[in-house]
Amino acid sequence: MIKVHHLEHSRSQRILWLLEELGIEYEIVHYKRDPKTMLAPDSLRAIHPLGKSPVLEENGVIVAETGAIIDYIIETHGGGRLKPAAGTPEARAWTYWMHYAEGSAMTPLLMKLVFQRLPENAGMLMRPLVKAVASKAQAAFVDPRLKEHIEYWDSSLAQTGWFAGDTFSAADIIMSFPLEAAVSRGGAGAYKTITEFLARIHARPAYKTALSKGGPYAYAD
Repeated sequence: MIKVHHLEHSRSQRILWLLEELGIEYEIVHYKRDPKTMLAPDSLRAIHPLGKSPVLEENGVIVAETGAIIDYIIETHGGGRLKPAAGTPEARAWTYWMHYAEGSAMTPLLMKLVFQRLPENAGMLMRPLVKAVASKAQAAFVDPRLKEHIEYWDSSLAQTGWFAGDTFSAADIIMSFPLEAAVSRGGAGAYKTITEFLARIHARPAYKTALSKGGPYAYAD
């Protein structure tokens, strides 16, 4: 049976959702974040050297990284589901979004998170200065880049409502986290097409079931 090493409030929620969409049985090993650092516990390093989540185990096979895990699940258990037919424009779009989601899309979001948290981690005397520098960096560089990506998502979704063709696929699953995070800290909630997309995926029974099994997830509204 598949075992998912799952960290609360993390990208690994998407793996549970994918497994629910495919109707695959799985076991969850739950991990909690350190309440001070919000980092994953060291116990995850026993599974994978980087100590990150998600990590998937099956029959001695260990797979890390969300995109690689989704590829593995679709290849070994998908049976042609949640991925467009090979050689089609939709399949090329699917591959693009699978790589883009954890690459280009997450970069400005991570930078936004870092700069937002810098002041709270600074000493009292340095906090005003750090806050001023962080605010300037966000306004001058991070926020404009993030806005570009959000507008790109919005225009892409406006074509069919989904990321890879006119039907729901694993591309929508992997892209859900950047969109959810951008609503939380990047202003994406002001975009109608993005808001409608998130409402559709949050209403899916498999999404709701995965959420009930996975536990705390800050981006589920």
